[in-house]
Amino acid sequence: MVPENHSPHVDFLNPGANVSLSAGGWLVILLALVGANLPFINQRLFALIPLGGVAKSAWLRLLELIVIYFVVGLLAWMIEARIGNVFHQGWQFYAVTASMFLVLAFPGFVYRYLWRHR
Repeated sequence: MVPENHSPHVDFLNPGANVSLSAGGWLVILLALVGANLPFINQRLFALIPLGGVAKSAWLRLLELIVIYFVVGLLAWMIEARIGNVFHQGWQFYAVTASMFLVLAFPGFVYRYLWRHR
């Protein structure tokens, strides 16, 4: 039986509102897609800190990608905790999600390094 005040919609302005499973999953995927491409689409560190006219190196972009992977993972864990029980994950889960994060970063990589800019 569903309580009278239960709403299946997500209310991002109310931190006490429940996040539905579908909305939470799509939010994590959207965050991962944006976060994975963020290091490649700008010259700022984490899209916030200007580097003083110096172009970011590939190593700095890779480091930025790793940090953003963990930030998105932390946000995903928080969303999962909001939905219900948080499940323990083994190394296989992290290997798969890191691989998926790299695949999601491919459009930004192509734009930065393989696309011919005129």
